[in-house]
Amino acid sequence: MQDSTFWWRGGIIYQIYPRSFMDANNDGIGDLPGVTEKLDYVASLGVDGIWLSPFFTSPMLDFGYDISNYRDVDPMFGTLEDFKTLLDRAHALGLKVIIDQVISHTSDQHPWFQESRTDRYNSKADWYVWADPKPDGTPPNNWLSIFGGSAWTFDSRRRQYYLHNFLTSQPDLNFHNPQVRAAQLDNMRFWLELGVDGFRLDTVNFYFHDQELRDNPPVPKGEAKTLGAPDANPYTWQRHIYDLSRPENLDFLQHLRALMDEFPGTTTVGEIGDDNPLERMAEYTAGGDKLHMAYTFDLLNEPHSPSYIREVLERFQRLAGDAWPCWALSNHDVVRSATRWGVDEDPIAYPKVALALLLSLRGSVCLYQGEELGLPEANVPYERIQDPYGKVLWPEFKGRDGCRTPMPWTRDEHGGFSSVAPWLPVEKRHLSLAVEAQQDDAASMLNTTRRLLAFRQTHPALFDGDLTLVDVGEELLGFIREGHGERLLCIFNLGSETRRTRLPEHGQPLDGHGFQTELVDGTLTLPPYQAAYFQLGR
Repeated sequence: MQDSTFWWRGGIIYQIYPRSFMDANNDGIGDLPGVTEKLDYVASLGVDGIWLSPFFTSPMLDFGYDISNYRDVDPMFGTLEDFKTLLDRAHALGLKVIIDQVISHTSDQHPWFQESRTDRYNSKADWYVWADPKPDGTPPNNWLSIFGGSAWTFDSRRRQYYLHNFLTSQPDLNFHNPQVRAAQLDNMRFWLELGVDGFRLDTVNFYFHDQELRDNPPVPKGEAKTLGAPDANPYTWQRHIYDLSRPENLDFLQHLRALMDEFPGTTTVGEIGDDNPLERMAEYTAGGDKLHMAYTFDLLNEPHSPSYIREVLERFQRLAGDAWPCWALSNHDVVRSATRWGVDEDPIAYPKVALALLLSLRGSVCLYQGEELGLPEANVPYERIQDPYGKVLWPEFKGRDGCRTPMPWTRDEHGGFSSVAPWLPVEKRHLSLAVEAQQDDAASMLNTTRRLLAFRQTHPALFDGDLTLVDVGEELLGFIREGHGERLLCIFNLGSETRRTRLPEHGQPLDGHGFQTELVDGTLTLPPYQAAYFQLGR
C-alpha cells in the first residue's frame, strides 16, 4: 500500500482545463460546478488526483494565466464556495486536488502592478522588473517574449520599460525583492489552508532574472533548439542564460518546500522549459528540499521514435540521482499526442501503446483531459482562433486552441459540453470518440485506459521501482522496472510493423493489460502497436 503522504510519487494526475471540461450553467464556457459534476467519471478512470488549470480572477487575455486576484475565483468559473464544494467532492471520491500557481507574473490589472506603474517611489515600485531605456530609447537588452517581439514594453508614467516573458499584459514580478517572494508564498498558504493537496507551478524556472540584464547569446549555428516553443518563434533562436533558470531560484524553491512541509501529503510539480531541461529537472527535484517533481517538454515535442525516447531516458538516468520526474505526452499547451506523435500511425491503436509506455515509466504521470479518449488535435479555423499565441505566429504555428476544444461527453452537436455554442468549436471527429460512444466498448481507448491504470495498481514496481533499459533491438523499446519485491520486463512496439526479439532473460508473460503477447522459445513476436509485460525472476 502506497504511503498516503507520498501518494504523488508514482501517482497519476488527471489534468482538467476547466474552461473546456463541462459547462454547468450553459453559457458556453466550462466552470467549477461542471468539473464537480464530472468528478465521478474522473474517479472511475483510476487516477490519484486532478490538476486544475487556473480559475482565478483574471481579464482572461491569456485564459487565466494572467491573474488579477490570487485568492478568488473568476465569476466565469463560479465562486469560492463552488471551489470548496469541488474540493470536498473530490476528497470524498479519494481524489487529490492540485491547482495551478502562476506566480512569476501577474495581469497588468493586478493591484500590485497598478500601483507599481504609477511612479518610481510607491510601495510597490520595486515589485516588478523595471529598467531604464538604452540611451537611444530602445529596450534594455535583447530578451524576447515567448509570445513574440521584445520582452520589454515602455511605460510612459515611469519612463521605464517593464519585463514580460509572455503578453505585454503579463508583467514579470521581481523575485529579487523579498517582499514579493513572501507575498506569493502567503498566497499559496491561503489555498493550502483551504485544503488543496498541492500545486502545479507554471514556468517554475522563470522566477528570477539576471540583475545585470545581460544579453542572451544566440543559439550557435548547427546546434539544436531545445525549448518548448515552435521553431517559427524567434524566442528559440537564443540561449536563455540570463532571463530564466537563474541560480537564485534554488533558494526560493527551498523556502517553498518548507511551506509545503507544513502540510504533510501535499506536493508540487513544476513546469520546466529550458535549454537543458532534464538537467534542470534533476537540479530542481533532487535532495528532497525543493520541488517534489517536475516535467519538461522532452516528451511533449515532435520526436517519438524508440531511439529518441531511449536517449531521453538514458540522459535522465545519467543526470537524475534522486530527482523525480512527472511525465506527460499531452497538455493544454501542445498538439495532442495522438496527432503530434501518431499522425502517420494507426489512430485507434497507436494512442493505446503510447499510453502503456507513459504509464510504465519511472516517475509520476500527468494525463490530459481527452487523452483517455484518444482525441486527435482539433482543427480550429483562423476566424475562431482565441489563443493570442496563435494569432501572432499564424499560419506556421496555429496556437494552442486545437488541444483546448471542449471535452466530448456525448455524440450531440456540442458534445454534451454545453447546450449552447461553446467558446471554441467542438471538433466533429471528436464526437465519435465521446465518452458516451466508448463507455460500453471493452476495446475502446477509454476502457483501455482504465485497464492499464488498474494493471499499474497491481504492480507496485511500476509506482517507483528502478528503471533499467535493455537491448531489444532498434525498433522496439524495452526496460526493466524493479522494486517492492518484483521485477517487470516491459517491451513496446510503437510502429506499424510486426517485430521480433529475444528476451534478455526468461520471463513469465503477464496479462490484465489487454495487449497481445506471443512468446515461443524465448522469442517474442510483437504485432504493431502492442506492448508486452513479463514477470522476471528476482
